[in-house]
Amino acid sequence: MTLPRILPAAALFLALSPMVVQAADDPVVGTWWNEKKTAQITIEPCADSVCGKISWMNAPNRDDGTPKRDVNNQDEALQNRPILGMQIIGGFEKQEPGKWEDGEIYNPEDGKTYDSNLAINKDGTLAVEGCVLFFCQEQTWAPVTQ
Repeated sequence: MTLPRILPAAALFLALSPMVVQAADDPVVGTWWNEKKTAQITIEPCADSVCGKISWMNAPNRDDGTPKRDVNNQDEALQNRPILGMQIIGGFEKQEPGKWEDGEIYNPEDGKTYDSNLAINKDGTLAVEGCVLFFCQEQTWAPVTQ
């Protein structure tokens, strides 16, 4: 590769690196129990935001032994995807360490996507807010400790 080709790529890498580092060091990054303790959600940096996927379920399979699928999704093309491993959180904007707003959270139980905010509580739990218009509900997720 010639120097003129390397410089734009290096500049882009250096410009984006602080964003990834900011998300990686953020207290929302980690693995969390959902409020019912039926699933764990792993939140990781993704681009300049954070994303979360279902990384563990207490009952990942149906009675016949096949994986539970996203059958409640309003998009028929997505109804066959497995719930375990599915990304359900994304698109957030960082406000300050431990506080992310204007993202989305998908609920496979009802197949709907909600506007969402994430914030670390003083006790180290995660406040997860889901909103429709101006009506919001909040869940408290506990960190998974090993």
